Amino acid sequence: MTLESLDYYDNEVLLRAQVARPAGAPRAAVLVFPTIMNPTAAVENKASSLAEAGYLALIADFYGKQPASFDEARARAAEIRPDPLAYRRRLRAALRALASLPEAQGLPLAAIGFCMGGQAALELARDGAPFEAVVSFHGLLGTDLPAEPGNVTARILVCHGDADPMVPRSQVIAFWEEMDRAGADWHFHSYSGVRHGFTNPAPTDNPATVYDASADRQSWAAMHALFDEVFA
Repeated sequence: MTLESLDYYDNEVLLRAQVARPAGAPRAAVLVFPTIMNPTAAVENKASSLAEAGYLALIADFYGKQPASFDEARARAAEIRPDPLAYRRRLRAALRALASLPEAQGLPLAAIGFCMGGQAALELARDGAPFEAVVSFHGLLGTDLPAEPGNVTARILVCHGDADPMVPRSQVIAFWEEMDRAGADWHFHSYSGVRHGFTNPAPTDNPATVYDASADRQSWAAMHALFDEVFA
């Protein structure tokens, strides 16, 4: 499937999304947040798969540039994440880009994300973005702005590798407690022995990431099960 480019802005910063359109009328519009590496082939394949399943999907752009290495990606992420309000503004710019698509008018909204993108999807859920569902795949779970009671309107699914060195169990438990305090409707799937980045079959220069085909299949199926329930 060919993805189409769409330029959008966060203040003066030019960003470039990629859009995957279904063959027929879309069931919902899904905002896809990529990994810290920005859009990669693995994330593009996920967006194409969403379109093939009948969803309108837009891959967000974190930086406006494509990092050439993991070290460069970490440096670019460090430029946008320290200020949580500015970070959420960057994320909401992508949501506006999705909502501006003619095909998205009147559609229910969802967000998914991978690694840093999983954290991004959860940040918008914490911020009260109007999603029906939010799914995090091997996402970071910490935040500088915990969800306030009643603020999370989306149904949340977190798919997590229990051996993820970037997300210790203390962060997992803190997330559960945060979601409970917020009164959120959340599900948490944890895969034993699975590390970070389990949905990406391509080699990376991040030593924390290891692909796991079973966790990849199970987490994607869990997302579809949630979507089928929410977008029936």
